[in-house]
Parts: sequence; structure tokens; C-alpha cells
Amino acid sequence: MLAVISRDERGYTVRYERHLKHPVEKVWAMLTENDKLAKWFSELSVDDLRVGSAIKFDMGNGSYEELEILAMREREVLSYRWGGEDTVRFELYPEPEGTRLVLIEKVKQLTDHTPKDLAGWHVCLDVVETLLDGRTFGSRKEAWQKLYGEYERAVGEIES
Repeated sequence: MLAVISRDERGYTVRYERHLKHPVEKVWAMLTENDKLAKWFSELSVDDLRVGSAIKFDMGNGSYEELEILAMREREVLSYRWGGEDTVRFELYPEPEGTRLVLIEKVKQLTDHTPKDLAGWHVCLDVVETLLDGRTFGSRKEAWQKLYGEYERAVGEIES
């Protein structure tokens, strides 16, 4: 299922939700431990997991963008800046069968790049679930290409 995209007075909210059959501790580790983070978003790393610190984004050219950590509650919430004025927020909720993972991206302004990011986050969450399940994910590129078209249409609809 695609993320839900809504518009409000400050911009746009994109909400992804996954029900994972794994305890909160394992899901949290995927978001915060570098060895696990590298398996689904290799450009990200964290040295100091606290508000005011930063998630590092490897730009691939020897430089890093620092994404300020805005909120952090162990095994519950991790939120950080995502390029300029946008934010990404992961929320974890224990469920009888595992964990509900909610990813909320606040987007100030839609651009041509927005559907690419949205498809990317969607694939990342699919990869997290696959890894937690002990399975192998197929082609990320193929999955992304399919989803990109769908998010391009969804963004087009929200703009009109």
C-alpha cells in the first residue's frame, strides 16, 4: 500500500505504516545501529543517538550532510531533519504480534524530486521488513522504478 499523502497549512505530510512481526527492540535496532542501518540505507550512520546530535548522510564524494536529531525516545521515536526544512519521524508501537512502524515525512514543498524520495522510503521500509523476516530482497532498483511511477501520480493528484 502506498503512503498516505495529505496537505496542511505547513506543507505536506506523508505517512507510511507497517505491521512487523518482530519486537520493538529489533525494529529499533534496524533504525539506530550502524551495522543494521547499513543493510537498508547504507548512506546513513549515527555516532551519538541523542537530540541535538546528527544522523550522518554520506554524500558519496567524501563529504557528509548532518541531519539534526530533533526527537529521540529509546524504542519509541526517532526524528531528524531531512534536507533543508523537511523532517523524517519514525514511531514504534508494540503490538501483540510485533511492532507497528510508522514513518512520517513532513515535506515543506513538493518538487520533481519528491516522488523519488517517497518511492525510496517505501522501498527502504520493504527492505527493513524483508531483512527482519530473514529473507532476501529482490531488485531494489526494479521495486523503486515501479513505485516511482505510482508516487509520481499520487503527488500529481495531491497538487491538483
